[in-house]
Amino acid sequence: MLAGARRRLAGGGADRGANPVELAVVMPAILVLLFASIQAAAWFVARATALNAAQSAVNAQRVLRAPDGAGEQRATEFLTSAGDWLVGWDSPGPDCVTDAIEVTCTVTGTALSVIPWVSFPVRQTAHGTVERWTTG
Repeated sequence: MLAGARRRLAGGGADRGANPVELAVVMPAILVLLFASIQAAAWFVARATALNAAQSAVNAQRVLRAPDGAGEQRATEFLTSAGDWLVGWDSPGPDCVTDAIEVTCTVTGTALSVIPWVSFPVRQTAHGTVERWTTG
């Protein structure tokens, strides 16, 4: 039995050297899938970070008699402490628009990219009603 295994290994045959060739053909596809999954995860984390910042801004701005800029300040504090998942959020900065009934805050940026020369934009918006006295 041992002698038969040695003959097969020593003899080679038509399949000798096929494994490295198969690996060389399949490995680029595996690497592309690996980097694509890492990039997708980074994009989802960046979206969640932007949405949490926008919701935090709405919660700060919708309070009764909130000062102007309270939402933007809260979103900036959140994004500063959140890490670098969302890149470029500070160039336009968080934007909050308040009218008599509603607050809308938007956070924009790009996701952290593992693929060079490619950017993945992120834009998340949150809405909330303004606290106010009503008759009723």
